[in-house]
Amino acid sequence: MGKSLFLEGADPHWALVCLIGIAVVFVGLAVIIGLVELMNLVTTKLEGKKKVVAPKAQSPASPAPVAVGAAIENRDEIVAAVCAAVAEENGTDISAIRVVSFKKV
Repeated sequence: MGKSLFLEGADPHWALVCLIGIAVVFVGLAVIIGLVELMNLVTTKLEGKKKVVAPKAQSPASPAPVAVGAAIENRDEIVAAVCAAVAEENGTDISAIRVVSFKKV
C-alpha cells in the first residue's frame, strides 16, 4: 500500500501543508481583488449619479480670498519657519539654506 498524505494519528505531510497554505493565500488575494473591484464599480456608479452642487456663498466667518498678486503679511516669519524645517529635515545648518523665491499658492 502506498504512502498516504492523511495518516491517522500522525502530523500531516509537509507537502499537504504547503499546498493548503498556498491555496489559502491565493484564494484570499482573489477575494481581496474582487472586493476592490466591486468597491470601484460601486463608487464609479455613485459618482455618476451625484449632482454638481453650486458652491455656497461665503459666510462672514470665513476668510476672504487673497488675490494672486497680494503681498504676504508675515513673509519673513513664514520663510524663517520653512527654512528651519528644511534645515532640520536635511540635518544642515540654517545658514546653508538660500530662498530664491517664495509664493503663496
